[in-house]
Amino acid sequence: MNQQKTEEIEFEQPCPIRDVLDRIGDQWSLLVLEALGRKTMRFNELGREIDDISRQMLARTLRRLEEDGYLSRTIFAEVPPRVEYTLTSLGRSFLDPLRILTQWADENHGAICKSRKLARLAQSG
Repeated sequence: MNQQKTEEIEFEQPCPIRDVLDRIGDQWSLLVLEALGRKTMRFNELGREIDDISRQMLARTLRRLEEDGYLSRTIFAEVPPRVEYTLTSLGRSFLDPLRILTQWADENHGAICKSRKLARLAQSG
């Protein structure tokens, strides 16, 4: 009998697209990036700009985007304290792909919803 040894492949780094989508593929990150792509904003301004996001989720999303280098947080030594969020060069470099994705979603959302509806009908009937 001839046995072949299976070689295990270890990845030192995660797959780039999986890693990026894992961090920005949530419900809120793209909306925050899109809003900051228009202008620098403060926390409450972002909260008003993005419907239905809780303060806790906005804080968590901003923290993650800052950790990954998409945005920077500037604290001004004022009373009351003022904090502004702005896109970094990395964040700005993502705006064109984000616009393309947004345009694609706008153009195809109807077809996706129709397909979903048909799939649900087929599963239930």
